[in-house]
Amino acid sequence: MNQINGAIYEIHHMDMLSSRDQWVNRVHPLVKLVLTVVYISTVVSFQKYDAAGTVGMLVYPMAVFLLAELSFADSLKRLRIVLPLVCFVGILNPFLDKHYVLIDGIRVNGGILSMVTLILKGVFSVLASYLLIATTSVEKLCCALRMLHVPKAVVTQFMLTYRYVTVLLEEVNRITQAYMLRAPHQKGIHFRAWGSLAGQLLLRSVDRANEVYESMLLRGYQGEYQYMRERIGFVRQDLAYLLFWLGVFAVFRIWPVILVVGGLFS
Repeated sequence: MNQINGAIYEIHHMDMLSSRDQWVNRVHPLVKLVLTVVYISTVVSFQKYDAAGTVGMLVYPMAVFLLAELSFADSLKRLRIVLPLVCFVGILNPFLDKHYVLIDGIRVNGGILSMVTLILKGVFSVLASYLLIATTSVEKLCCALRMLHVPKAVVTQFMLTYRYVTVLLEEVNRITQAYMLRAPHQKGIHFRAWGSLAGQLLLRSVDRANEVYESMLLRGYQGEYQYMRERIGFVRQDLAYLLFWLGVFAVFRIWPVILVVGGLFS
């Protein structure tokens, strides 16, 4: 499987995950969107030396992984490109931050501590975003955005862009395969053909975009999708789920739960 086919497969696989009949998938999309935003805001609000408090916020992604029956190893594999970039952000902190922090009477280099805290914040934020996408379809996300009164032009552009990425990748895959069949012994695409292939891709993309738009008009598109709003109901379980996690976030943000639990065991 080449890289283009792999990218198409990953997009279809994420759509498959979000359409499963799991309890977390059936939670109202607005609840999951609000929780994700609040969770990321809470994670990044910890002080740069508060690594212990940041670790406690792992409770939310781990609980959602279990409830949604998602493979943590497969998720890390799909995030293998993003996570190293997130971890690289704080790699210079030990050299830039020369302060020392006392933890139970032990002097700890502040740069290392801030680097660990920054990495944890980035990893937890990426995991929360991944869980939102893996348990909520793009149509439901757009519905939640419209319920938050995000402009319909922005929401429609977001959904069409997401859907058109697959179409664009398929066109690139067809052009690449056609070129390889005409040059079977050549490794890669010769630079002299880049311009003509890019032009062909542009023309095909315009044609496919016109076909997509005509199909939308035939299905009654009048400037905005309905986004399944009439089929998504808000029930008491959704409210309980929202209030429970908001309470958990507040507790872990105000009190150092990890340190308290560790003190009890020690």
